[in-house]
Amino acid sequence: MIHGIGLSKSYGNLEVLKSVDISINAGEIVSITGPSGAGKSTLLQLLGTLDMPKNGSITYDGIEVSSLSAKNLANFRNQNIGFIFQFHHLLPEFTALENVCMPAFIKGISKRDAEVRAKELLSMLGLDDRLEHKPNELSGGEQQRVAVARALMNKPKIIFADEPSGNLDTENANELHHLFLKLRDEFGQTFVIVTHNQELADMADRCIQMKDGQVMA
Repeated sequence: MIHGIGLSKSYGNLEVLKSVDISINAGEIVSITGPSGAGKSTLLQLLGTLDMPKNGSITYDGIEVSSLSAKNLANFRNQNIGFIFQFHHLLPEFTALENVCMPAFIKGISKRDAEVRAKELLSMLGLDDRLEHKPNELSGGEQQRVAVARALMNKPKIIFADEPSGNLDTENANELHHLFLKLRDEFGQTFVIVTHNQELADMADRCIQMKDGQVMA
């Protein structure tokens, strides 16, 4: 589904990625591991189209994303990609329901249809009694499940997660890890997950190890 060829990225004189090749198949969970500074998050940002490589190309089902205009790339990202981050990035002034609806509003979906979909997702994630709660009224695990629901809102082809359980206690981290497996098994959802959590890495269908800006295995 995704092919990255010869991906390189530098910040000033610092070469963060060094001609990385990577392929992601539909319906698989891929973990990316390695020491801090290995280039994991940078690779995730490139694959997620949040940043562009210095050299190399990224294609989604044959579409080379670097050829898209800024507007078309933003639309492509909104419709095809979901993101989950370590610190949730929920909007503090909005409720759980409103946070989950945001990607749908950006896509142009009506408030009524967006709320129906958001309520279904939050209910599936065990949060149907937290719809009107704002982030500061939710536990860390609940906030991360809201972030998962938001990532799933537009039925993306792929979800990129950057240390998704890094800020959670062991119990909530385990729940999140098994949730990813459930979503893959029941809906064929594709995940690419950067993690230092070895248990999560081992649960993936495939683990990619990085060191010094290169893929080791």
